[in-house]
Amino acid sequence: MTIVEWCRLVKAQQHACLQRAEQIGSDEVTRSVSEILQLVANDGDAALRRLTLKFDNSDAPLKLPANAWQEAGNNLSLELKAAIDYAIANIVKFHSAQQLEPIALATRPGVNCELRTEAIESVGLYVPGGTAPLISTVMMLAIPAAIARCRRRVLVSPAPISEAIIYAARQCDITEIYQVGGAQAIAALAFGTETIAPVDKIFGPGNSYVTEAKQQVAQSKRVAISIDMPAGPSEVLVIADGAANPAFIAADLLSQAEHGSDSQVLLVSDSRELLEQVQRAIEGQLPRLSRCDIASAALSNSRMILCADMDEAVTISNRYGPEHLIIQTQDNEAVLAKVRSAGSIFVGAYTPESVGDYASGTNHVLPTYGYSRSVSSLSLADFSRRFTVQRVSSAGLKSLGPHVIALANAELLDGHANAIKVRLKELTNDE
Repeated sequence: MTIVEWCRLVKAQQHACLQRAEQIGSDEVTRSVSEILQLVANDGDAALRRLTLKFDNSDAPLKLPANAWQEAGNNLSLELKAAIDYAIANIVKFHSAQQLEPIALATRPGVNCELRTEAIESVGLYVPGGTAPLISTVMMLAIPAAIARCRRRVLVSPAPISEAIIYAARQCDITEIYQVGGAQAIAALAFGTETIAPVDKIFGPGNSYVTEAKQQVAQSKRVAISIDMPAGPSEVLVIADGAANPAFIAADLLSQAEHGSDSQVLLVSDSRELLEQVQRAIEGQLPRLSRCDIASAALSNSRMILCADMDEAVTISNRYGPEHLIIQTQDNEAVLAKVRSAGSIFVGAYTPESVGDYASGTNHVLPTYGYSRSVSSLSLADFSRRFTVQRVSSAGLKSLGPHVIALANAELLDGHANAIKVRLKELTNDE
């Protein structure tokens, strides 16, 4: 990771310094995903099988066999199963507390309005497999879907799905599992195939192809489907001052870099000495990682930024809008108070990003690419739709009606005004 001195960069260089990996959102990815979506839409299961063989080198059945579901966990250690169950308990506790109460009130006498919440009927949950089968993502998606009472909770993941993912899915009350990944899995969830029925909303993080596929199906005229957020390759930004522990920071940066070669990590500090210490710590820790090559590739697209002070550090962070933000300073709360864009924030030396990834209770499905400036982290509300109900009495319409007529006339929508007038006329005749 190179050290960049922020104050020496002109505006264009500062902008370039905060850019994501080149391949994200590239024309090549867009074209490839479009072709895959078209193949699945046209050929259904046959396309899924061809693509799974091509990309995952697997001819596993699309639908998870019943025996794999029943036997899940038999070969897992008691330690891993206990860890999964521990994490589930914390995630259930935090997400159960997010349940929304209906709102009902009278805005005027005889004019009653309600806000109700209802579960989305069917949801598709994408769980990355590939180089790192994400057991934790199963819990982050399946638990709020179950708490929200979505009827169909469909999990898709690259074949062959690991036993740990299947065990976690069973523990979290998933209703269907299919062994398909990548853009083709998103296509199946959106358009449906002979085996996989389409869903109403798609959730889950993934690589640049998965993210692009989610965005394309959400904009497709062929289906009416929504997505949770643009959640792609992982990223973290650390704000630290000279008092921070360089070994901790190095470990935090590497923990995100190992997600994938397209991940990105940034360190922003007002201390050159700390930046140099973190560099040395990374050099010492990196060779010990099993995913050293992947982390090294991610580090090549990452950087350290030397800033003037903590105010400038927060300004840089807000401009970048990181998926994960770690704060390790002498006055963490003062820094936190100025943060305006981050998917999830980890405060203090003993709050590594890893705790949020697995078991603190918060959700680790977060907006990337800077979308944290306007998009929220995943929560229970994302698995429900909110709708309003209104009831107006005859007395209420007499009070409300003239104002509606005046507004409708001002907008030259006399049909709207007439819908009120015919009712008021009848009420007058009845008197």
